[in-house]
Amino acid sequence: MPQERLYTLADILDWDGQQRMELIDGIPEMMAPPSRLHQKICGELFGQLHEYLKGKECEVYAAPFAVRLFEREDDFPMDTVTMVEPDLSVVCDPRKLDDIGCKGAPDLVIEILSPSSRRHDRITKFNLYRRAGVREYWIVDPSDQSVQSFLLENNAYIARDFAVNDDKIKVNVLQDCVIDLAPVFAR
Repeated sequence: MPQERLYTLADILDWDGQQRMELIDGIPEMMAPPSRLHQKICGELFGQLHEYLKGKECEVYAAPFAVRLFEREDDFPMDTVTMVEPDLSVVCDPRKLDDIGCKGAPDLVIEILSPSSRRHDRITKFNLYRRAGVREYWIVDPSDQSVQSFLLENNAYIARDFAVNDDKIKVNVLQDCVIDLAPVFAR
């Protein structure tokens, strides 16, 4: 894609939709299709979160789901230069939800690493989510069957929990929510 100018959400909404992409500070980033294992892990995490959230105000969304981290209430698509599609987003403020996705920071974001996204998820998105105020960020690594959680404290992410294989891990921003990793990483 030619990079002769900065793009906005309005540009992405006008494209044909054949290619998934994110927009980071006006620069489009193409996304590789997820692997079968990536989708299995995502589906299991989604299922456990969805079950826990039944009857509660928070909702969980799986990609593709447009999260406009820095968009303000009065912004329009042509004002938005950053839009990401986390693997999973938990949003507890229904006022942030609209027909496009989420306007502002979700409460929890989960990214599942793939060979093409490792650096992007660990550095670029880590810093974007921190700056935007995402309260909790999980990085799931299928290669070593691990989950690392980070909590936002004083505008910095603090490593909170690390779990592997068949451990259980607490979702810190959801009261009494614990995810069982045994079915997440079952082959």
